[in-house]
Amino acid sequence: MEFQQVVELVGRAVDAVGVAVIVVGALAAAISAAVRFARRQAGLYRAYRSQLGRSILLGLEFLVAGDIIRTVAVAPTYTSVGVLALIVAIRTFLSFSLELEITGRWPWQKVDSSATRAPETR
Repeated sequence: MEFQQVVELVGRAVDAVGVAVIVVGALAAAISAAVRFARRQAGLYRAYRSQLGRSILLGLEFLVAGDIIRTVAVAPTYTSVGVLALIVAIRTFLSFSLELEITGRWPWQKVDSSATRAPETR
């Protein structure tokens, strides 16, 4: 087996892991939401969106890695690198948008530690 075939196979395997992460994450989010619904717990929609968004973010990271492996390791051309740059730019925009939807802040913004602390009791 040649190096290019191995790299292509590894790239496809990383892509498959990315798709599996998204599918398993979506199923886990749906099951978790169903359990919350059955127990009549509050925050069902927000928890579902958050869990689904996180699985999509993780899956996108694997998909980007698979694209990079296949494009850069196997005789890169200006066209293939340009297509990769476009794919990475789109997926990065999606990742930032999802992060903003999940957490309510951009990835580079600091978390307000005073908002996460439990209120003091006297």
